[in-house]
Amino acid sequence: MPEILEIEYYRRLAEAGLDREIESVAVDEIAARGLEPGVDLSAILPGLSFVAARRRGKLLLLDTEGPTFGMRFGMTGGLLLDGLAGIDRLEYGPGTYESKWIRARIRFADGGELLLHDPRRLGRVSLDPDEGALGPDGFEITPTQLRSALSSRAPGGGPALKARLMDQSKVAGVGNLLADEMFWRAGLDPQRPSSSLSDKELRRLHRHLRSTLDDLFERGGSHTGDLMEARRPGGRCPKDGAALHRATVGGRTTWWCPEHQV
Repeated sequence: MPEILEIEYYRRLAEAGLDREIESVAVDEIAARGLEPGVDLSAILPGLSFVAARRRGKLLLLDTEGPTFGMRFGMTGGLLLDGLAGIDRLEYGPGTYESKWIRARIRFADGGELLLHDPRRLGRVSLDPDEGALGPDGFEITPTQLRSALSSRAPGGGPALKARLMDQSKVAGVGNLLADEMFWRAGLDPQRPSSSLSDKELRRLHRHLRSTLDDLFERGGSHTGDLMEARRPGGRCPKDGAALHRATVGGRTTWWCPEHQV
């Protein structure tokens, strides 16, 4: 599933679509659900060009001379430019590209195309999306920002640590696979209250958050973590061999080691 790493691959691919005049835009009713009522991209974007490719968490942002075109990729969304894919595979994707799954098509005047491809129908496009609704980007978040994101005055210390880290309004970009890997590397129980970390634990989580992103980006994506193969029934911790626990945390299936994650 596309997380911050995959969207960064998409962003880099999209850079090859800059400074090319947009000839036409077609968006199906699924992807168009991200647009404000009455917004017609086919009447707004043609004649313009993308001048910058940016990213905030899982949101891809393509600036034009006027409005900004936003793309969200759901669980199986992919980006193709001139027939090239941004990544080789998605963990829960079909492994193929078919025309029936194209949700948005931007055709350039030079004959090339930028496509949003999404079998699961969760990808969305938008115009001038609210970037302020997102927390600090995972690649750039500071320890102070992370402390603020995890803090809570709620009884019991707030929501589960994993639920808060995946809250895009608190930290932009971290999804299910990355969160499990980060907590496993940091030795922290994802069920702990979000505001329960000591200063030492917070620094450790921040260090592993950043290093996990750098490491897995070089490996090829969010599905390349050390814990990945063990995230299954009967799976054992690659560190100490303990049987992994499984539960739903923050609405997502979560795996962790009860031996060293405390």
